[in-house]
Amino acid sequence: MSTDLHRRTLLRHTAWLLASGAVSAPTLAQSDTAPSDIIGAPPLPSRVRLAAAWRSHGNTPDCGRDCDQVGVLELDWAAREVRVAAHLPVQGRAHGLLPEPGGGFLAVATRPGRWLLRCDPLGELQTRHLIDAETPHRTLGGHVLASADGQWLYTTETDTRDGRGWIGVRDHRTLQRVAQWPSHGLDPHHMALDAGGALLVVNGGIPRTASGQKTRLEAMDPSLVRLEPRSGALLGQWRLGDPRLSLRHVAWGLPVGPGDGTPARAPLLGIALQAEHDEAAQRRDAPVLALWDGQDLRLASRSIAGNGYAGDIAPGPGGGFIVSGQRSHEGLLWHPDAPDRWTTIARLTEPCALAPWPGSGGVLMGASRGVGFWHPALPPAMLAWPGAMAPDNHWVVLG
Repeated sequence: MSTDLHRRTLLRHTAWLLASGAVSAPTLAQSDTAPSDIIGAPPLPSRVRLAAAWRSHGNTPDCGRDCDQVGVLELDWAAREVRVAAHLPVQGRAHGLLPEPGGGFLAVATRPGRWLLRCDPLGELQTRHLIDAETPHRTLGGHVLASADGQWLYTTETDTRDGRGWIGVRDHRTLQRVAQWPSHGLDPHHMALDAGGALLVVNGGIPRTASGQKTRLEAMDPSLVRLEPRSGALLGQWRLGDPRLSLRHVAWGLPVGPGDGTPARAPLLGIALQAEHDEAAQRRDAPVLALWDGQDLRLASRSIAGNGYAGDIAPGPGGGFIVSGQRSHEGLLWHPDAPDRWTTIARLTEPCALAPWPGSGGVLMGASRGVGFWHPALPPAMLAWPGAMAPDNHWVVLG
C-alpha cells in the first residue's frame, strides 16, 4: 500500500470509528461489512484466546471480593461475548505474561512481586514458583522474557535493601534463578531481545521503597541498557534528556519494505513513557513515546497526547506504534511519516492492555468496560466483559 493510500485508508477508518461511537460503549461495533469480507485484509478469527491478568470486582466463589486473577479469556466474535475459559486466584497483582511454545504461558507478579507461575494451554496451573527463599533476596519487577534459544528466562528484579536493579537468569524448566546480573539502574521493568539476541532492558529509574512505593523522585535515573545475553556484560546505555520520564514498556515496530521510491526501514524499538514530574501540568504535557534505532535514544514527538502516561505499547501499521492512553481514555497511533501528529484510533474508558494482531498493525485493546479490536483495514469491533473486572497492563494472544 502506498504511503498516501495508507494515510487515506487510516484517516477514513479512524473517522468511521469515532463517528460511529463504536468504542464508546461495551458492545460489538455495528457495521454493514463483516471483517472477513474486507478484500486484502487478514480475517478476524471467530474466536481468539488471550492469556490475561485482571482484578475481579465483586464476590467470587474462590477468593472473595476484589480478587487478583490470572487466566484465559476467550473472545467469541460470532456470539458477541467474552468468556472466562480459565481463572486462577493469585496473591498480589499479576502483570507481565509470556506465551510459551506449545500454547501455555508464564505470568509474573509485580511491585513487590514474589512469584512466577506457568499454565498449560487450557490455563491450568503447572508450576508456581515462590522467590522468598531465593538468595540474595530480590522482588520481581513484573516481566519475564525468554532467551533467543529458549533455554533461559530473564526476570527484572530489585534488591529491597538498596533499591538497585538486577536481571535474574532462570532455568526455563524449573523457574529457579541460576544467575543474576546488574541492570545498571533502578526499577528495571520491561525487556526485549534485539536481532542479535542481546538483551534490552528499560530501567524505569524510579527509586522505590521495599514495598514498591515511589520515593525520592528527584533522584530518578531512567535508562535503556543493552546486555550480552550469556554474561550480562554491559554493551551500551542510553538516557533521555529529561530524568522525570520513566521508561516503562517496549515493543519492536514492524519492518517497512521499499516502495514508491522510498528505501526499506529497519524496525525501531518503541518505548512507552510515564511522566513523573512534580507539577500536574508538566505531567499532562509530557511526551509518551521514545524511539531507539540501535544507536540513539530520542523522543518520537513532543506533540501533547495521552496526558503523559502510556500504559502499554504495540507495533502499529507502517512501522509506527500504538500506545494506550489510560488517563486520556484513548488508543493513540504514532506513524513515522507524520512524526509530529498523534491519531486517536479509539476512545475507551481506561484502555491499557494491548495485544498486537500478528504482523498486521492491528491491535486488541483491553479497557475497563470491554475489549476492542482495531485494524487499519477492518471495521472496529468491541465486546463487553462478562462481569465487573479490571484488566492489568498486558495480555498476549495464545496460539
